[in-house]
Amino acid sequence: MTDSNIKTRPPVVVIMGHIDHGKSSLLESIKNFKITSKESGGITQHVGAYEIEQGGKKITFIDTPGHEAFSAIRSRGAKLADIAILVIAADEGVKPQTIEAIQCIQNAQLPMIVAINKMDKPGANPSKVKNELMKNNILVEEFGGKIPSVETSAKTKKGIDDLLEVILLTAEVEDLKADYSISAKGVVLEAHLDSQKGPTATLLVKEGILRLQDIIATHSTYGKIKAMQDFVGNRITEAEPSKPVAITGLNDVPKTGEEFVFCFDMETAQSNILAKEICRPIVKAQIEGQKILNLIIKADVLGSLEAIEMILKSLPNKEVKPVIVKQSVGEINEDDILMALTGQAKIFGFRVKPNAQAAKLADQKKVEIFNFDVIYDLLEKVNALIKEILESETVRRDLGRLKVLVVFKTDPNRQIVGGRVIEGEFLPKVKIDIIREEKKTGSGRIIGLQKDKKEIEKGRQGEEIGILYEGSAKIKEADVLIAFVEEKRKMDIQ
Repeated sequence: MTDSNIKTRPPVVVIMGHIDHGKSSLLESIKNFKITSKESGGITQHVGAYEIEQGGKKITFIDTPGHEAFSAIRSRGAKLADIAILVIAADEGVKPQTIEAIQCIQNAQLPMIVAINKMDKPGANPSKVKNELMKNNILVEEFGGKIPSVETSAKTKKGIDDLLEVILLTAEVEDLKADYSISAKGVVLEAHLDSQKGPTATLLVKEGILRLQDIIATHSTYGKIKAMQDFVGNRITEAEPSKPVAITGLNDVPKTGEEFVFCFDMETAQSNILAKEICRPIVKAQIEGQKILNLIIKADVLGSLEAIEMILKSLPNKEVKPVIVKQSVGEINEDDILMALTGQAKIFGFRVKPNAQAAKLADQKKVEIFNFDVIYDLLEKVNALIKEILESETVRRDLGRLKVLVVFKTDPNRQIVGGRVIEGEFLPKVKIDIIREEKKTGSGRIIGLQKDKKEIEKGRQGEEIGILYEGSAKIKEADVLIAFVEEKRKMDIQ
């Protein structure tokens, strides 16, 4: 990373305030983009993001709900932004949701700009608004404070340019930067399931450049970006920091407020689901050939969890590593079932049971839950699962090597060749690799073996034998054939 990659980025501005104080109408006026008529009952019910340009500089706006029923969304929205605009109707003044919005802004430690809106109303009284703000410890510049205030009207566009200039001035003071060279990451602003497009998400890029065809992952889902659009629906191929984009291609609908990260491949992206969901990365194999047994442990008390974790760490087997991807106290819930399903993890309940919803979901999704009252029984089950993993693995076992001396006959998919077994033995009905100048050129299988024009069951080291070979790759004189079998692995796990 060099200083040239650290660049100024556009400010992300959150619009907050009481219901019907004109937040969405103010945005309409700012960006000339009609949204109120598209919203249910005129109330913005989801977090939306919109991008405008003022004097050659971009500003991203996040429009958050004003109704008290959406306080959780509003709180999350404040944490995504760089600057907060508190919208207050000049004819109504400070309301309960206004105070709640102030608390969200203060908790997020955001610079605040007050927009005293609806100045076109007959009962507009900006002085009354400023006095009410002062009673709530919000001191605007006019009253000797540090918080700028702008009188606006969405209807007449009064104060709009002034508001935008104050935003850009505040952003300049904040000195907002982003690294454009690192892997893209950001936040999910909203998401839904489109009947035609599938899972659709609105993302806000925070660092790096997000590009079409990038593989990304959130806490709960992942996928490759199939389509990318800006906030007005134009197709784009990349998005820089502070830019909101709508994307498709995820395998499921993400949760709003989740972080997204760029991943180099689908395997990493899938692993990210488990890693982020429980704030603990999945431990990948550290030695060649090591397997992973992912476990979700739910227990009655913390002491049980600690004991189980200690015992699992002490297991001697080196080829399969048990990894606790989630552990917590309490009953098994639906999130545990979904996590086990997506992360291929086993659920262990120690002196706890699944709740009714989790039990129903586990039955529907065919997720098996193992319940224990004794740690020894739990350990026995872990060993049994490790053994299943080892025995289900297909391993290759080389049988012998043969040098080809002559090619007798060649058909489209078959050949008859002769050669000398230089190592091990050759058997009928096994697979072979064709090695030419120390490189593999193809594979096939042995149909039958002959020696002295008679069928044989085995060609031993030092013997010259004939081979009936089947495969699309062609064998030539001086090639080396390696005979091998693939079989289920069986071994002692202790």
